[in-house]
Amino acid sequence: MRTERRLTLSRVDWHIQEGEAFEPVKHCATVRGPIRKILLGERVALNTLARCSGIATKTSSLIHLLRSSSPGNPAAPILAGTRKTTPGFRIPEKYAMSVGGADPHRHDLSSMTMLKDNHIWARNGDITNAVRAAKSAGGFSVKVEVECQSEEEAVQAVRAGADVVMLDNFKPGEELRAAVQRLRRRFSGESMDEGENGKPVREGKKEFLIEISGGLTEKNVSGYVVEGVDIISTSSIHQGVKHVDYSLKVVH
Repeated sequence: MRTERRLTLSRVDWHIQEGEAFEPVKHCATVRGPIRKILLGERVALNTLARCSGIATKTSSLIHLLRSSSPGNPAAPILAGTRKTTPGFRIPEKYAMSVGGADPHRHDLSSMTMLKDNHIWARNGDITNAVRAAKSAGGFSVKVEVECQSEEEAVQAVRAGADVVMLDNFKPGEELRAAVQRLRRRFSGESMDEGENGKPVREGKKEFLIEISGGLTEKNVSGYVVEGVDIISTSSIHQGVKHVDYSLKVVH
C-alpha cells in the first residue's frame, strides 16, 4: 500500500497534444515527484518516448506523401505497418503507428490468418488447399490473407475465397497498375477476360481487398498509389527509423 502511494506522487503534465507536430527545441512535459523515483525511470521513459516518437513521425511523413501523390482521391489506400516489430515492444510500436495515422495491421497471429509462401509450401504449394484449410480452422469470423508472388497466384487466392490478397514485391508503377486493374476487372462479374488459347473466360463477382507490400520508401511513393489498391503495408515506418532526441533536465 505504501509503494502504491509513493508511486502516485510522481506525475507528468504534458504541454503538447499526442500526435501534435513540433519543432525542436520544445518543452514537451513537466515531471513532478520524488527526484530519486524520477531518475530511476528517466532512461527507460526517454528511450520509449524517443523510439515511439520516431515511428509516429516517420509514419505521418509517409502518409502525407501518399496523400500528396493522390490529391482529391477520397479512396486513397490505407498505410499499414507490419508484425516486424521489436521483440517485447510490439504494443508501444503499434500504438506509435496509430498515433502517426497508420493502421497497425495484425497485432498477433490470431488477428487474421496470413498465408505466406512457407505456409503454402507446407500444403504442397496448393493455394486453394491452404485457403480452405485456413477457412476451416478459423471459422467465419477470421479473415484469410494470402501473400502472392505473381498475378497468377493472386487469381488462385481470390478463387479460393481469400479475403485479402497481398501483391508482394511487385514492381511499382505501370506493372503494378496493370496487375491490379486486371484483377479488379476479372472478378467484377461484368467483364470478359481471355483465358488459355485466347478463349474468353467470365469469372464470378468476388469481394476482396488488395494489399501491396515490399520496397515502399519516401522516394518511390507515387509508384504505389494505384487505383484499386486498398492497403499499402511497409515495415519502413517502424524498422530503422530515426529516433527523436529527448532529454530530461532538473529545475534548479
